[in-house]
Amino acid sequence: MTRYLLDNRRPEAGERFAALAELFDPWTFRHLDDVGLGEGWRCWEVGAGGVSVPRGLAERVGTNGRVLATDIDVSWIEAAAGGALEIRRHDVIHDPPPAETFDLVHARLVLVHLTDRAAALRVMIDALRPGGWLVLEDADPALQPLACPDERGPAEELANRLRTQIRTLLAQRGADLAYGRTLPRLLRESDLTDVNAEAYFPIASRACAILEAATIQHVRDQLLAAELATPAEIETHLINLTRGDLDLMFAPMITAWGRKPSLRK
Repeated sequence: MTRYLLDNRRPEAGERFAALAELFDPWTFRHLDDVGLGEGWRCWEVGAGGVSVPRGLAERVGTNGRVLATDIDVSWIEAAAGGALEIRRHDVIHDPPPAETFDLVHARLVLVHLTDRAAALRVMIDALRPGGWLVLEDADPALQPLACPDERGPAEELANRLRTQIRTLLAQRGADLAYGRTLPRLLRESDLTDVNAEAYFPIASRACAILEAATIQHVRDQLLAAELATPAEIETHLINLTRGDLDLMFAPMITAWGRKPSLRK
């Protein structure tokens, strides 16, 4: 937990989860629906964080399906357990994998933060049944590092400077800021079939501003301790966000998917 900059135990995590759901759930479920997610499927949601994706999965698999949602901190999702949805505290790197296989394994904004991404990827692939789908989604901040690509004045300049400082903190914690772009290659090298990928660049959304404010509050102490920002800069940026005229952009989200080969007869 100490290596993860955006600690889910912080109260700002709830606002971050809500904003991420608004920004990315339609994108996520379009891809999950496209691979055939539906009634009776068995799914593993790795590093669930918030409740929106586990609930969406449970609604789609119905009473005959199963959703296992795991995280190292399940405090934000444990109340949603019941029916098809099981919540379990689990570290995908250090804990034994689930003793079952799945039609779908999905992780969003998880691998980029892990210390041993290759090991986690292997665990998830091994958990697929033959013919099962792996769908991975991770940001690539290095691909588009700016908070405000249309830098018109001091407010945008400050937003971009603080985004750079947050990227510095993430890199110091071991995050791979160029990981998202590697997903298609990694899935192909893992011998998955039908590999494909797409990228999504949300910009100027209300949810982008909410996510930005929650993230700044979340890492405020770390920015100050590392002397990467001053209290005045942080307060000014938060005030600027309330005006609603900053065309903020989230880092590109790259979604990649592939299928475990079926057993040969």
